[in-house]
Amino acid sequence: MPASRPAVRSAAVAAAVLLALTGCTSSSGSTESAKPSESGREGRSSVTLPPVHAGFDYQLGGAYPPAKGVRIVSRDRKAEPADGLYNICYVNAFQSQPEERERWPADLLLRDDGGKVVLDKDWDEPLLDIGTPAKRERIADRVDGWIDGCADKGYDAVEPDNYDSYTRSGGRLSAADAKAFITLLSAHAHSRGLAIGQKNTVELADSRGRTGLDFAVAEECGAYDECGGYVDAFGRHVVVVEYTAKGLAKGCAEWGDRLSIVRRDLDVTPRGDGDHLRETCRS
Repeated sequence: MPASRPAVRSAAVAAAVLLALTGCTSSSGSTESAKPSESGREGRSSVTLPPVHAGFDYQLGGAYPPAKGVRIVSRDRKAEPADGLYNICYVNAFQSQPEERERWPADLLLRDDGGKVVLDKDWDEPLLDIGTPAKRERIADRVDGWIDGCADKGYDAVEPDNYDSYTRSGGRLSAADAKAFITLLSAHAHSRGLAIGQKNTVELADSRGRTGLDFAVAEECGAYDECGGYVDAFGRHVVVVEYTAKGLAKGCAEWGDRLSIVRRDLDVTPRGDGDHLRETCRS
């Protein structure tokens, strides 16, 4: 699996216009709607999926005016959506931001046999303990509040990160735990008219019918030869972020005529920052 994942984390909460529960969106993207299927989609309204093979920008490190031709933007949940585009709202759902660790009840942080909190060491993020139904419900209650914030601001979709955190748990969490938790989030997102994207974790893509996931946000699937697995599960509703020139070249050569692909700098910095980089298959 790709090792890189943007380390974005801004902080401030704002509320805006309530998104209609009928699934209306602020964008002029795809009119294709997700089809109801099994437990992850029960009781939800029709949702609008991202447009396919469209200009994409990944702005988790800070919002800035999208370039001409961009139709899909992903931003952190604390940011406002971009006017007139298809907007994806990023939430860190399976791990805690380092600065938010103390805000979580101690028993909801995963611990090792010695009682120490289990960390994603690449990002210094505590894993959340989704190992029991009761704990999943409590964690989902908090994440659902963030999803509500995304809906209130007018986002079209939500992107819960770290679906693959069970792979960093030392065997304390399982793929079944991850799927059970994402199913809870899917049901809530759909109840608010939001589509929900699978973030990475291609090995679980074939479970989308049960989990209720609608599209995929794939980091470095070109570099790691994983794009096909997402396409098999989600069709062309896959948005791709690459972080290397080689990954972009490979992704564009194999999928550039079908998928939305962008290369960003690893910290996804905003335009004007000295490290800012954004390239596409056409640039």
